Amino acid sequence: MKVGISTFVTDESMPPAALAKAVEERGFDALFLAEHSHIPVSRETPYPAGGELPRPYFRALDPFVALAAAAAVTTSLRLGTGVSLLVQRDVIHTAKSVASLHLVSGGRVLFGVGVGWNREEMRNHGTDPRTRGRLLDERIQALRVLWKDDEASYSGEHVRFDRVLQWPKPAQPPMIYIGGNSEAAADRARRLGDGWLPNAVRDPAQVPAQLAMVRDTGLPVTATSAPPDERLFAAYAEAGAERVTLSLPPGPEADTLRRLDEFAALR
Repeated sequence: MKVGISTFVTDESMPPAALAKAVEERGFDALFLAEHSHIPVSRETPYPAGGELPRPYFRALDPFVALAAAAAVTTSLRLGTGVSLLVQRDVIHTAKSVASLHLVSGGRVLFGVGVGWNREEMRNHGTDPRTRGRLLDERIQALRVLWKDDEASYSGEHVRFDRVLQWPKPAQPPMIYIGGNSEAAADRARRLGDGWLPNAVRDPAQVPAQLAMVRDTGLPVTATSAPPDERLFAAYAEAGAERVTLSLPPGPEADTLRRLDEFAALR
């Protein structure tokens, strides 16, 4: 089983290039970065984890800019979004960004996507929260068309564009990992994904039931944002997970390097 790192990169944390280099040097397989374009001042939608929304949510760098910086100073580290909020993104621009990052990194992108949870944030992008699941389905399908067809077009209920020319076209398209813990997310992974990207559970006894949601499909599973718990890692390895990522709090370089050293000892 592979071990990676999940984190936010912000204007107050260790810079992305230095972070990526440190992650790769310590033998981790992948770096997954979270995305939020902004956080509305209105807090109608409660933070899923409860309590006050952590500061990094509204200070996060654009993940594709940060991962491009990471790509420039690493050679084998996989570069992931955990997750990109595709329902809030223009699909044609996103196809270009992901394919460009995949090209300049030598094919190292793991594209994690999800529906998101902040309804006010979605509305600011013109997305109706009530239809975000169907919108995500169509945007995933449209991405694959844009990456594959010389004259790409798509006609759906929520996504439509006539024939377009867009390059680069990845020789081997990025793997699309579907984020989310619910049965709906697991179903989307089965239908449209190359892998599943749920949050790691906290109780090792719950791991087999979580992975059973996609076991019959053979989809690779990356469980993200895990605490540094040896029992939990053993349970995911035993259950056949492809990868687990450790949750790294964003912070100053000295604190981050110390935490990475602790994680490396666990790995």
